[in-house]
Amino acid sequence: MRPIAEMGTRVKVMVMAGTLLGLFTAAMDQTVVGTSMPRVIADLGGFGLYPWVGTGFMLASTTTVPIVGKLTDIYGRKPFYMAGIFVLLLGSALSGMSQNIEQLIAFRVVQGLGAGMIMGIAFAIVGDVFTPAERGRWAGLMSGVFASASVLGPLIGGSLTDHVGWRWVFYVNLPLGALALAVLFFGMPHVRPLSRPKLDYRGIFLLVATVVPMLLAFSWAGSRYDWVSPQIIGFLGWSAAGLAIFTYAELRTEEPLLPMSLFRDRVFTVSALVTLITGFAMFGSLFYIPLFVQGVTGSSATNSGLVTMPMMIAMAIASATAGQIMSRVGRYRLLGLTGMLAMVAGMYLLSTMDVASTRGDATRYMIVLGAGLGMSMPLFMLAVQNAVPYRLMGISTSTMQFLRSVGGTMGVAIMFSLIHSHYNAGLRQNIPAGVQDPGLVGALKDPQFLLNEPAFQRIQQSFLALGDQGQTLFDQTMFAVRQSLASAIADAFFVAIFVLGAACVVGLFMKDVPLRRAHYLAEEGAAPAPAAGQGVAAAAADATSVAGLPAGKAGAAPALRPIVGGANGGGAAAHPLARAGPFALLAVALGLVALILLRAGRRS
Repeated sequence: MRPIAEMGTRVKVMVMAGTLLGLFTAAMDQTVVGTSMPRVIADLGGFGLYPWVGTGFMLASTTTVPIVGKLTDIYGRKPFYMAGIFVLLLGSALSGMSQNIEQLIAFRVVQGLGAGMIMGIAFAIVGDVFTPAERGRWAGLMSGVFASASVLGPLIGGSLTDHVGWRWVFYVNLPLGALALAVLFFGMPHVRPLSRPKLDYRGIFLLVATVVPMLLAFSWAGSRYDWVSPQIIGFLGWSAAGLAIFTYAELRTEEPLLPMSLFRDRVFTVSALVTLITGFAMFGSLFYIPLFVQGVTGSSATNSGLVTMPMMIAMAIASATAGQIMSRVGRYRLLGLTGMLAMVAGMYLLSTMDVASTRGDATRYMIVLGAGLGMSMPLFMLAVQNAVPYRLMGISTSTMQFLRSVGGTMGVAIMFSLIHSHYNAGLRQNIPAGVQDPGLVGALKDPQFLLNEPAFQRIQQSFLALGDQGQTLFDQTMFAVRQSLASAIADAFFVAIFVLGAACVVGLFMKDVPLRRAHYLAEEGAAPAPAAGQGVAAAAADATSVAGLPAGKAGAAPALRPIVGGANGGGAAAHPLARAGPFALLAVALGLVALILLRAGRRS
């Protein structure tokens, strides 16, 4: 069977329609649930296990992404993408039927497995359909899927919870997912790879053993446990040891899960580091900008998706524009650096906000940050797909997705620790002297009460019970709370400036490789063009393929170099500075963040 890229326009349209429907289903699943969780916990109980509803989903989805990426390189995309949608729908249906919190956690893990499979494959399918020079035009559409889901998800979730019931939050994706399955089943051809290398089971086990404790550490650090607690240090130490063992094993595996040779490619290495760092900025800002807008400025938004809507729209528009420019020019280095500089500028503007800032100020600054994210985020994914062999499309693409998720988990955790520490330090300085009740002071230590109307009302009633001065004292305290929160969030954004600055310096090492107008690198060969007078059908038959790899005589596989970095691999030497420079700069940036966290811990 011919590769999808060589098929007609109708096939390509059907493939992309099914892919985007599946991607939208997964994105909606991640955003539609949040607004209903208070009602879910009130109905099912088990408040102490509430964090595991999100943690279980995150662990399953993030860990699945790189594994399924490799599986699609071996067995093809279609069966795993359809399986991912089916598993997601199965988990959604089961979650809606949950009778207790334990069942909900288990079924959310099932959902996470499906979402991870979808996220890990969707962008690789785009690589199957279009050549690197054409893929940029689709970047805006892919970003638009996430933008629309981030806005529509919470709106739909809140409406269903209020008017129908929280269980329909999980059922709402079933028709959309079923439509995606139907489109893919009838419209997407199953292109099977020519060769079937042995699956690296040892690599899968070691990757899971490395990733899970790392994600748990960043999820719990600063909230459930201190950063220097035995639990967090133990998890991080376990993860570091697992990473060392995983790297050692992959270097000695014939067909590794994650070929270490990819990191010898400057484009892949720089893109991986930049993706990790921009994930830090993206998820950290998306998580805490709504807290500033609703908590400090007092703006009433029905959901956090509406608060960040300007940022998401700017991201989608910038992504589409940058993709068009990238496809037309065939270069990306300057665009990437421009996007990262715009991110630094946006983060700087956000760091200047204070208690007097308005929602209009936050909106303008979010647009700048969103434009920078939109220009840079998909660009590095496309650069990687352009640089790696087609047979490594799945694992290289899913690795970028995985690193973005890990960076986001790190960003939320680190920024939470900074905000929590600085907020409590500022509250101790700004709170009126008349507020002495330990219970009342304790209630003020979590600024989330500003977003929770019942909790806000309870605190107000506690102040009013103090007598004639209660309302005045309440107003003074609320100003102190908002002032402390504004300063804390601005400080966290200020730290993020230096992290993004490190990403800009790492981006300087990017190698500007012209975008290919064919799917395959030179060592993979290329499908022959029709000779003069040769029919299209004859040319296609002569090219032959089952995974986009051209067949030689009698259908034999073309001679490909072994995977560099495996047991039989070697590689071209690179300049030591070009190879080690990005890692050294990232280590310096992480060291600065660690120092800031330790100082923040002492302040709290």
